[in-house]
Amino acid sequence: MATNQEDVKLLGALASPFVCRVQLALNLKGIQYEFLPEKLPNKSELLLKYNPVYKKVPVFVHNEKPISESLVILEYIDETWKQSPILPSDPYKRALARFWTKFIDDKIVVPSFKSVFTIDEKERDKNMEESSEALKVLENELKDKFFGGEEIGFVDIAAVAIAFWIPLIQEISGLQLFTAEKFPKLYKWNQEFLNHQIVKKSLPPREPLFALFKGRYESLFNASK
Repeated sequence: MATNQEDVKLLGALASPFVCRVQLALNLKGIQYEFLPEKLPNKSELLLKYNPVYKKVPVFVHNEKPISESLVILEYIDETWKQSPILPSDPYKRALARFWTKFIDDKIVVPSFKSVFTIDEKERDKNMEESSEALKVLENELKDKFFGGEEIGFVDIAAVAIAFWIPLIQEISGLQLFTAEKFPKLYKWNQEFLNHQIVKKSLPPREPLFALFKGRYESLFNASK
């Protein structure tokens, strides 16, 4: 177990759901850390030093050892700080949790953002259909209060974009990606998740984020006219 919490840093941007994942895990475990904000697309020398391969956030730095990619960071945090585990102890359940987090990224988060921030109508419809079908699959997978059971776990943390970011971007675009009528179980999960004390503490302020994405959306479509 790590003892030196003074040497925990997180390079990130508040607009990123992937950065929020790491903040959620750290807050759930009660780990103190220093948040170093990155003003993207400008990349700081520190970011280029710690993540020379992908040059993107989040980057987690523990005792000057950098780790990138949010799901990899979550596993490192869980293995290093044993309190309030976010991954199951059973190997099969751990493997399933990894499977569903990759599914969430590949089939829901990425297509959902593409469906909003894509000008081509056919491409937009294709991405929206893909994310809707994947949300149906995830809806059927939800058996308890959270994906982690009665407590928030690895899959719930990975799904923060579904809970917070997707409703925000669908409000901006007018697309109906994620609604209570289409996905009642996921919507109930969404409400439980967003009302969790630690989740509330970890999420970025909604209004500046809304303004940021609305600006991106409007500039994209204004430029295409």
